[in-house]
Amino acid sequence: MKKFNITVNGNAYEVEIEEVKAAAPVAAAAPKAAPAAAPAPKAAPAAAAAAPAAGDNTVTAPMPGKIVKLVASVGQAVNAGDVLLILEAMKMQNEITAPSAGTVKSFAVNAGDSVKPGQTMVVIG
Repeated sequence: MKKFNITVNGNAYEVEIEEVKAAAPVAAAAPKAAPAAAPAPKAAPAAAAAAPAAGDNTVTAPMPGKIVKLVASVGQAVNAGDVLLILEAMKMQNEITAPSAGTVKSFAVNAGDSVKPGQTMVVIG
């Protein structure tokens, strides 16, 4: 056992830590049968299948979260700063706005979908 003094937020603590020795290597187990094939991934929305054309702006997810509501609609004219959708992340609802003026060409997400950072959500032309 080793003893250490640690200060956290101005409070001093004395802690004991047990040093663990490395265990002897374990003999490799016999290989198992190949796992069953993974199920096919869920199909993406049809609008996401088309790649954005030159000159189109894509709006990507700035953080991981869940799409709560699509505020704009396909074909709607939007100005820079107009709210396109609501993204919930860490129990907060964030308004995702249009980076430039244009027309909403497609949504690559639906309400209830989870998104990852950098994932395309909207295409504006």
